[in-house]
Amino acid sequence: MAMNPASLMKMMTLKNKFEKNHPKFFAFLSAVFSRPIEEGTIIELTVKRPGEDPITTNISVTQDDIEMFNELKNIRD
Repeated sequence: MAMNPASLMKMMTLKNKFEKNHPKFFAFLSAVFSRPIEEGTIIELTVKRPGEDPITTNISVTQDDIEMFNELKNIRD
């Protein structure tokens, strides 16, 4: 499935803007993915909206997840 070049350009522009606005997030991702994620690794995500209690979830990484991460890295490269 090929992506429309105009859509790809828009996605890249949005990604660059997000990266400029949140440089620590990409530094974090770079540190996390600087070495392979192993099966059994726990990934935790917390969302804290203003005036609300945080909501947290986590996943234990499976082999299927690792395959997906690798495919996403290939798209990025």
